[in-house]
Amino acid sequence: MSGRVVHFEVPFDDGDRARGFYKEIFGWQLQEMPEMRYTMVTSGPSGDSGPTEPGFINGGMMARQGGPAQGPVIVVDVDSIDATLERIGSLGGSTVSGKMPVGEMGFAAYAKDSEGNVIGLWETARS
Repeated sequence: MSGRVVHFEVPFDDGDRARGFYKEIFGWQLQEMPEMRYTMVTSGPSGDSGPTEPGFINGGMMARQGGPAQGPVIVVDVDSIDATLERIGSLGGSTVSGKMPVGEMGFAAYAKDSEGNVIGLWETARS
């Protein structure tokens, strides 16, 4: 279903420090993916398809410098990133970074809303 918040991202200045902080404070499980310069975050009970209990979403962490946002980002599931970016533009927002593949899982993009906040967009790959 489109429009759900399905992911979050937290930027960092010092990856080791940030990973240590969130692991210690919240007990998050963290998996570094150096080839993507990204850390996957599991915030609660999860299986192969993601969270297994209602109320949990998983996320990621990435370097703030060179990233799409200076603060935390929510990522929203959409049916079509291209159509959503077009609609965002027509409503006073703008594209930060266009559609890019994320392995074989799907596609991601970042946009600014009408207030200048960065939001992430996720489109699941069609099988």
